[in-house]
Amino acid sequence: MPKMKTKSSAKKRFKVTGTGKIKRKHAFKSHILTKKSKKRKLKLTHSGLVSDSDSNNIKQQLRLK
Repeated sequence: MPKMKTKSSAKKRFKVTGTGKIKRKHAFKSHILTKKSKKRKLKLTHSGLVSDSDSNNIKQQLRLK
């Protein structure tokens, strides 16, 4: 049986924390930044956590489950 491969797109976008939660980056911070407020851009800079409803799918893509 061949090894189960992780999804390359998921492994580039998500990291697993020490407690097992999945960390992600915010979208909409790559271009067209002139119309976005300073507060909005600052909030998009920081990373966030994946919601519980999506974490099962991402764990499956990362082959953690």
